[in-house]
Amino acid sequence: MVTQVLVAYAASLAKPHERGQVVGIVTSGIVIGILLARTIAGTMADLAGWRSVYAVSAVLTLIIAALLFHFLPRNEAKRQRIAYPKLIKSVFTLFIEEPVLRIRAVIAMFIFADITMLLTPLVLPLSVPPFSLSHTQIGLFGLAGAAGALAASRSGNWVDRGFAQRTTGIALTIMLLSWIPVAYMQSSLWFLIIGVVTIDFALQAVHVSNQSMIYRVRPEAQSRLTAGYMIFYSIGSAIGSLSSTLIYAAAGWAGVSLAGAGISALALLFWALTRHLTPSGPVVRPVG
Repeated sequence: MVTQVLVAYAASLAKPHERGQVVGIVTSGIVIGILLARTIAGTMADLAGWRSVYAVSAVLTLIIAALLFHFLPRNEAKRQRIAYPKLIKSVFTLFIEEPVLRIRAVIAMFIFADITMLLTPLVLPLSVPPFSLSHTQIGLFGLAGAAGALAASRSGNWVDRGFAQRTTGIALTIMLLSWIPVAYMQSSLWFLIIGVVTIDFALQAVHVSNQSMIYRVRPEAQSRLTAGYMIFYSIGSAIGSLSSTLIYAAAGWAGVSLAGAGISALALLFWALTRHLTPSGPVVRPVG
């Protein structure tokens, strides 16, 4: 929840013609942090046991809270006060009123189902022969994903220049093609590394494009837009996590790869069928 509040807050502070870039930078930090957490947690679990991960996380959370309290600017802008039940209801009303939110939320559901389809069962084939990797070694694959996410950090600039749809189409195509090397993981771990880098690159580019586009439609409701968008993000993540382990148990890594490619294909098809409903022109910079 905190991460998404920070995205909406950063977007509210940004100038309209820089909003995509700002969202891209903040989202990059979030995605890279998620991916590096796998690397750090794997190393800590090997060195000090799995409980150490939670102890260190608690301490870091307190430090981050103190830093945010000290450094974040105070928002003195007066906002309309809305009763909490009405506020929650308005989140769902936004889905009815804003086609951009509906379409981009569904795309988010697809892409996060796709990434969790890859990451959730990954430890299963890597921890058994012929690989038999340790927690630390498995966690190192987070570095590969972080490299891909970092490479896509400038996708917010592309959105500000009016290329959100083009960025989305290219990234979804890359996500689909990424499952080809992933499927051949058993032949060489280099195939897996290539797939992890490219799929995280694509995820980041689409995710930033999604958020940048929905924040444009109702600047006064950015937090509620984020809440609505993240409902589908969470649904997709849950579907991918649950189904991937079941598929792996029934059909192995080949089944997981086929399912992941199928989700990517559905996301690309959905985008192609709906792209004309959500035009993305460049943000007009203020004169003077």
